[in-house]
Amino acid sequence: MSTGAIIAIVIGAILLVAIIALVARAAGRRRLEGRREAAGEQRNQAQTRAIQAESARAASDERAARAQRAEAEAEEKAAHARKEGAMAQQSSAEAERQSEAARVHHDRARRLDPDVSDSGEEEARELDDSARGDQTRAARSERDADSQPVQSGH
Repeated sequence: MSTGAIIAIVIGAILLVAIIALVARAAGRRRLEGRREAAGEQRNQAQTRAIQAESARAASDERAARAQRAEAEAEEKAAHARKEGAMAQQSSAEAERQSEAARVHHDRARRLDPDVSDSGEEEARELDDSARGDQTRAARSERDADSQPVQSGH
């Protein structure tokens, strides 16, 4: 082989190595660029998920706040109902005391009045009838008070 041929083979080999190096470098850059794009997509997905999580957290907090308000309103209504029940019992007890006082006065009047019989059956029926009427009126007014909506100071 001649020197010219050896030089041509060496130059060809150098060029081949240079081309392979350039191709390998370009492939490495493409690989890096692909990894950068994949990382960018992952970041975008992470940001989207973070926004969704924050939105879900806010919705959850809002639901919890609504539940707390509902519980507070329910407690307020229960307290109002207990108060109304206590007032109704108090009114009933007072009505019973008044009825008893009226019976005592009727008994005294019957003992003092010479024109009225001592049996008092008719007066007892009248008192019982009026007491039932008072109880019916009290129950009706309590029912009317319960059916009115409770206004809260929000």
